[in-house]
Amino acid sequence: MTTTATVTTNPNLLHFTEAMRLVYGNTDQLPADTVSTWTAPSQPGAGGHRGRYLWTDAFGVVNFISLARETGSTSYLTIAQRLAKTVHDVLGRTRDGKARLPRATDEEPLAGGLRIGKMEEKGPDGDGQYHHYLTLWMFALDRLARATGEGEYNRLAVQLAKAIHPHFVLRRRRGSEPDVGGSASVETLRMVWKISTDMNTVLVPSEGHLDAATGYVVYSLLRQTAKDIHSDSPSSKAGDLSSEIEDYRRLMNRTGKLSASRDPLDLGMGLWMCHFFKGKEDWADLLGGQSLEMAEMILDEERGLMARDASRRLAFREFGTCLGLRCFGAEAGMEKKVQSVVDFWHHYLEKSTDEDLRPISLVMYAAALVPGAWKGNYIS
Repeated sequence: MTTTATVTTNPNLLHFTEAMRLVYGNTDQLPADTVSTWTAPSQPGAGGHRGRYLWTDAFGVVNFISLARETGSTSYLTIAQRLAKTVHDVLGRTRDGKARLPRATDEEPLAGGLRIGKMEEKGPDGDGQYHHYLTLWMFALDRLARATGEGEYNRLAVQLAKAIHPHFVLRRRRGSEPDVGGSASVETLRMVWKISTDMNTVLVPSEGHLDAATGYVVYSLLRQTAKDIHSDSPSSKAGDLSSEIEDYRRLMNRTGKLSASRDPLDLGMGLWMCHFFKGKEDWADLLGGQSLEMAEMILDEERGLMARDASRRLAFREFGTCLGLRCFGAEAGMEKKVQSVVDFWHHYLEKSTDEDLRPISLVMYAAALVPGAWKGNYIS
C-alpha cells in the first residue's frame, strides 16, 4: 500500500504531485510502513544549506497538508510532520549541526529562531534570519496543528513568534513635551529585515514592505488556534500574543505602509494575507482591492508579464501572484489569466529554471495550482 489513497484525473493535482516529487522524492509511492520514518532528502531537497531552505520547506509542509485533504491519504500529514521535524533539526541548529541555536533548549527548541538556510554563512547573501520566512514557517506549523489536531505545533509556532519578535521589532523612547505635573516620552517602533543567526545583530536595517501586516495576520491566526485547540488550558494563556499583535497593528497603520506592490511575489503574498481578514477588517478590503487592480496590470496579456520572454521573468514570483489571487478570490477573467501563467511555466520549470531557484519555484507552482491549505477556510 502506498501513500496515494485515490487516483485523480485532475490535471492541476497531477502537476502538483509531480512538482512535489521533484523536490521531495517519490512520497506518493512510499510503502505505508515506511512513512513514519521518512526523512526529507537533502538531494534534490529544498535547495538550501544541508538541503533545507525555510521558505521552500514552509511551502512543502502546507502543500503536503493540501495533498492529504485532496487525496484522502493521512500519510501525507505524517510526511508534513516529518518534514517539519527535519527543518527544526537542521535550521534550528548551528550550521555544523552540533548545537541548538543560542537561546534554544530541549524544552523550547525554537526559542532561538530558525536559520534561513543560505548556502553561505556570511556575506551579503549569507545565512541569518528573515522575518517574512519565520512568519511563513509559523503559519505552516499552525496549519499542521489544525490538520492533525496536535496542539504542540501551535505551541511551537507561538514559541517562535515570541522569541523573534523583540529582535525584529525594535523600540525606542524619545522625549516629548511634558504633561502637566510630570514628564512624558513617546515610544516609537520600527522593524528590521534581517538579523544574524544568533539574533544579536541587525544585518539589514530596512523594513520589509508587508512584514508588519504579515506579522499581524499570522500572529492573529496563531492566537486563534491556541484558543480553539487549547481552550482554557495553560497553553491557551501561553498562546496570548496580544501585545505583539498590537505592535504590528501600530506598525502597519503608519501612513503609506499598506499599499499594493508592483512586485509579483509581494503583491501575491499581500493578497494571500488579506484574504484572512477579507470582509472583516477595512484595511484588508482596501489593500485587497488595490492589489486586484495592480494584478490586472501585471497580468495584462499585451503589456504585463505574459508579454515578456521567459528569460526575463522569475517563475516563483509570478506564482506568488497566482496563489494570492486564488486565495483572495478573482473573477472569471482574472482566473483565466492565472491559469495561463501556471500553464506557461509548466513547460519551463524543470528544464529552464535556474537550478538554485528550481525547488522554490516548484513548491510555489504546486501551491498556485492547488491552493488547498493556504486558504483560510480550508482547515477548520
